[in-house]
Amino acid sequence: MRFDIISVLPDLLTSPFAHSILQRAQKKGIAEIVVHNLRDYATNKQKSVDDYPYGGGSGMVMSIEPFASCIEKLQAERTYDEIIFMSPDGLTLNQTMANELSIKENIIILCGHYKGIDQRIRDIYVTREISIGDYVLSGGELPAAVLVDAVTRLIPGVLNDETSALSDSFQGELLDAPIYTRPAEWRGHKVPEVLLSGHEAKINEWRHEEALKRTEQRRPDLLK
Repeated sequence: MRFDIISVLPDLLTSPFAHSILQRAQKKGIAEIVVHNLRDYATNKQKSVDDYPYGGGSGMVMSIEPFASCIEKLQAERTYDEIIFMSPDGLTLNQTMANELSIKENIIILCGHYKGIDQRIRDIYVTREISIGDYVLSGGELPAAVLVDAVTRLIPGVLNDETSALSDSFQGELLDAPIYTRPAEWRGHKVPEVLLSGHEAKINEWRHEEALKRTEQRRPDLLK
């Protein structure tokens, strides 16, 4: 799977993709993550990629030409399943969306800045707009990193335990049950006896009940 990320601050994405699961996925050749500097596609000597908004108002707007040039260059090289714009007014990222995207082959992700990008880029090129929450960040790079992480870990062969991603919170529309490891007792706090019993059916039943209880307490909206 290939991600092409278009950003005015490509160095901001160096660290998130150079460690842990995302690093291993790239070394295995399972995921390819390429970050493109939007300024390389600027059409002026100053390499600026923004301009004043029509109609007045505060802030700057990212221009059409650099985005269009980069997108069209990439589209000439391969077919893309999605062109995603990370935006606070997009659909909120959830596990179902990540699952769906994990079976795609090629994805372009646009990172906005300033007041945002010219609406015509969104109208002409973008196939999906995604938000990571109801708040505004300085740019789309961190949301892009979140999206790539959420999707990449679901690709077969990325995680060592193939069943791990399937048992994550939200996969079954429930939060995950409490988890424990050794020691079985610490400062008087004990691991629930059922988890030490070795009885798989009882353990699964306990985990489901605890997951349901936690979801009812913390995210009752998931049960509607």
